[in-house]
Amino acid sequence: MSNRPLPQFPHSFLSCRFLMPLVLALGLTGLLMACGEEEPPPPPPPEIPVVKVIQRDQPLEVEFVGQTRGSADIPIRARVEGVLLGMHFKEGQRVNTGDPLYSIDPETFEAKVVEAEGHLAEARTKLAKAKADLDRIKPLAEMNAVSQQDLDSAQAQYNAALGSLQAGQARVEQAQIELSYANIQSPIEGRIGISEAQVGEFVGKSPNPVVLNYVSLTDPIRVRYTIDERTYLRLARRMRELRNKDEEGASAEDDDSVELELVLADGSVHEHFGRTIAWDAAIDPSTGTFTLEADFPNPDELVLAGQFARIRAALETFDGALLIPQRSIRELQGIYQVFVVASDGTVELRTIELGPKVGTLQIVTSGLKTGEQVAMDTMRLRAGMTVVPKIQDLEDKTKPANLAPDGV
Repeated sequence: MSNRPLPQFPHSFLSCRFLMPLVLALGLTGLLMACGEEEPPPPPPPEIPVVKVIQRDQPLEVEFVGQTRGSADIPIRARVEGVLLGMHFKEGQRVNTGDPLYSIDPETFEAKVVEAEGHLAEARTKLAKAKADLDRIKPLAEMNAVSQQDLDSAQAQYNAALGSLQAGQARVEQAQIELSYANIQSPIEGRIGISEAQVGEFVGKSPNPVVLNYVSLTDPIRVRYTIDERTYLRLARRMRELRNKDEEGASAEDDDSVELELVLADGSVHEHFGRTIAWDAAIDPSTGTFTLEADFPNPDELVLAGQFARIRAALETFDGALLIPQRSIRELQGIYQVFVVASDGTVELRTIELGPKVGTLQIVTSGLKTGEQVAMDTMRLRAGMTVVPKIQDLEDKTKPANLAPDGV
């Protein structure tokens, strides 16, 4: 065996000898893994609902709270005291002018008529005697057969008897009037309500019933409503414009803007238009409101007195107004903006100026054009991004306008 020593290699040489294959193996493995994985595709553009800006002549409407009442609500009163003997109607039915409603025991009033007629007969007798005395004394006085004093006395007795006769006639008429009050008739045509007194009850004196019932004329139906001072000024200016049109020869058909709509408690709209027919003389300083009344035709008597109602009126019209949904608008420190989506899907953030609200819509006075697409989703969008616009129908839930300063 040879005792020749093994060759000595430097430490760095050994490290390179053993580490190099390991590095090459790891590098090859990483390359193979990289070649086996594909890079994921970019996400598709999001689908965003958009609506097109519409343009139309938009009337600005306002609503006022009111309450219905009969165009004539007449209380039926017991004008004399007595026991109620009869009711000659069915509660809730229609009655005509002059129809009998109630009858009160007439015996007391018939007795008064007889008494008054007796006093009248006595007055007539006294007047006849006084006239006969005067006729006898007059020729004697002309012949100086009686004194002037006798003539004056006869004349005074005649005048007094004549006055008593007139007073007796008045008492008879008064007694007959009181007797007529025992038979109560309907003063107007209308619907009569539920009676406050029943047959056999003493009426006509408190605490017993004095107002027995009401007759309400409901065609036309009247609505009393109030407006604030600001709306009053708008309405007054509108009425002045209409009067000026009338003076210039405009026809009544041009007065559509002053027609009123009646919105009932269930949200339905009365099928007949109405007009304001009466208003107060001044604004109530305690409430700052102005009271008006409007009449609406009510031939079917669908609307009754005492119902809650709202009056809807168009005060002015925006010609060629641009409208978009209110929820498509965002506000930042008093600046109003919308996201406009171009035909290629590019999103642009645009500043706009607003007019009044119209239901769920908003009038835009500048910043948009007819037909442009406005995004409904303002949370996920940013300027410059690309989206897929999905056109939706405009939610045209038109309600009365908010005539407050511009805003959302």
